[in-house]
Amino acid sequence: MALSGRTALWWAWVRLPCAAAAPRGSPVWLPAGLAACQRFYSSRDKEKIDMSAYPVESIRNFSIIAHVDHGKSTLADRLLEITGTIAKTDRNKQVLDKLQVERERGITVKAQSASLFYDHKGANYLLNLIDTPGHVDFNYEVSRSLSACQGVLLVVDANEGIQAQTVANFYLAFEAQLAIIPVINKIDLKNADPERVEKQIEKMFDIPVNECIRISAKQGTNIEKVLEKVIEKIPPPQFNTTDPLKALVFDSTFDHYRGVIANIAIFGGEIQKGHKVVSAHTNKRYEVNEVGILTPDEQPTHKLYAGQVGYLIAGMKEVTEAQIGDTLFMYKQPVEPLPGFKSAKPMVFAGMYPVDQTEYNNLKSALERLTLNDSSVTVHRDSSLALGAGWRLGFLGLLHMEVFNQRLEQEYNTSVILTAPTVPYKAVLSSAKLIKEYGNSEITIINPAQFPDKHSVSEYLEPTVLGTIVTPQEYIGKIIVLCQDRRAVQKEMLYIDEHRVMLKYLFPLNEIVVDFYDALKSLSSGYASFDYEDAGYQAADLIKMDILINGNPVEELATIIHNDKAYATGKFLCERLKDAIPRQLFEIAIQAAIGKKIIARETLKAYRKNVVAKCYGGDITRRMKLLKRQAEGKRLMRKIGSVEVPRDAFIRVLKRQPEK
Repeated sequence: MALSGRTALWWAWVRLPCAAAAPRGSPVWLPAGLAACQRFYSSRDKEKIDMSAYPVESIRNFSIIAHVDHGKSTLADRLLEITGTIAKTDRNKQVLDKLQVERERGITVKAQSASLFYDHKGANYLLNLIDTPGHVDFNYEVSRSLSACQGVLLVVDANEGIQAQTVANFYLAFEAQLAIIPVINKIDLKNADPERVEKQIEKMFDIPVNECIRISAKQGTNIEKVLEKVIEKIPPPQFNTTDPLKALVFDSTFDHYRGVIANIAIFGGEIQKGHKVVSAHTNKRYEVNEVGILTPDEQPTHKLYAGQVGYLIAGMKEVTEAQIGDTLFMYKQPVEPLPGFKSAKPMVFAGMYPVDQTEYNNLKSALERLTLNDSSVTVHRDSSLALGAGWRLGFLGLLHMEVFNQRLEQEYNTSVILTAPTVPYKAVLSSAKLIKEYGNSEITIINPAQFPDKHSVSEYLEPTVLGTIVTPQEYIGKIIVLCQDRRAVQKEMLYIDEHRVMLKYLFPLNEIVVDFYDALKSLSSGYASFDYEDAGYQAADLIKMDILINGNPVEELATIIHNDKAYATGKFLCERLKDAIPRQLFEIAIQAAIGKKIIARETLKAYRKNVVAKCYGGDITRRMKLLKRQAEGKRLMRKIGSVEVPRDAFIRVLKRQPEK
């Protein structure tokens, strides 16, 4: 029997699950095939876990927090193995790190959750684990994860000890009033010194030495003890299943076929398939298609109850519908919305443009879907005469910017031009006309084109951060000199122990945004660590520097910079432009200017024909006449000729590159 292409495709789809369910060796034809299909799908439904077996008293919600590369993901792998959530194999490395960029770089970028089932002293417990990022740029992910937890495991490397991000993460958990269990990891290393690290923890965080657990996540040493401490020390969530439904959306992802998958923490009531829920943010109503837990793969369940953490699919098709921090409640049973999250404050801005303008709509769609998954990125429409239509994006830091760009390329197959990063400045206006125009006496400047004239401004403000540096004491001198070069002001210096020092400096953000971290690692042979937090704005002597080509300003290359750094930056930009612009038949002057004052210049020499090649001897006046005529022609050409800076030259100059 010959089948058409569409019929054959449909039949293959029907046969696939039926073949698994029908008796072995029997042909899968109707009506036996349909009966087998029904048995297959009904048996799959029976496999759903009954979450009512885990009352609130048996639930523990906790996060793992630590500095970069202190072993969070390795510890998460061992916890998953020991509870039987995943099979124990040698290939279990970064199981919860699902993104390609995470596996390539060996860092955690997205907080990932998993539900573990553990039997302790004859009682069954449900442990909801959230593995968090360690880098300062992803601090927002950590603070979001802590909102769904009642306790944390604070992991510290037995070799490196307390680092800058360890301190920052401790205070995040401390301010959230969570139970903190200190875990000293990597005790199997040759240079491990757990006694020294225990003293550091006691001195810095006032946690007694006897509360620290010494483990080796790689070898699986003492992992059982960690689980016992989690059950004993972390309190169960204080919620009730009889209350009206109240669910917090703390993360979300986009699936091309099922729409938005929201990660939720149930703060009251229960939820199941078929329930009608309402979003407090959009006021839209949805019917729940599926609920379940992550183990770490999606595992559908019949219901989710108060205190549990899981996922929800409710037919949200638009990326804007699942706002992180939103509260979901039952239709016709409104509740007071949860406080949500403090919106992430972008620290670095960069322009993003498609390599080819025909790809604009594809890139727009990719940006919308990726910003759903990473809500800390801010997006504003922008356009450039040289690069076309695009966006100005706000990021939490440089690594965040690089990871976002890499995810766009890997997950959505888009190529983009990313311009050099800038920071948001402010200006206090003195001109009544401008105050009326902007509707405020203080404006934020994220694009140099918006920089107001000095005569209409009472003062300019630049963003600052409070930076924490933890370093071995032998590198203090070099690091202090580096900080002074970056216009930093020392605020505190504290000896953690006899070998390590913690320095606190107030930095202008634009001084650390490009290459400070690399310079710090280089000076300290990789031993120093750095973390920062927002410290508001301070008055600064800011100027707008223009780049002129043959006397004409190029708007795309204008920059806002501190007066002290203007000459060095202007010279650097002129040199880079000289290498990027193709030579012409006339001389090109490339200048950096502040107002009408030229502070740096590079000259691109003209192509020149050897007009005296045909002169063999004879009078010198003949040679001079030919050279003079050529010079006049070049002068005339320079007057009427215009320099078109090619698009690839803009890309080479504007694209972020390490300084030479």
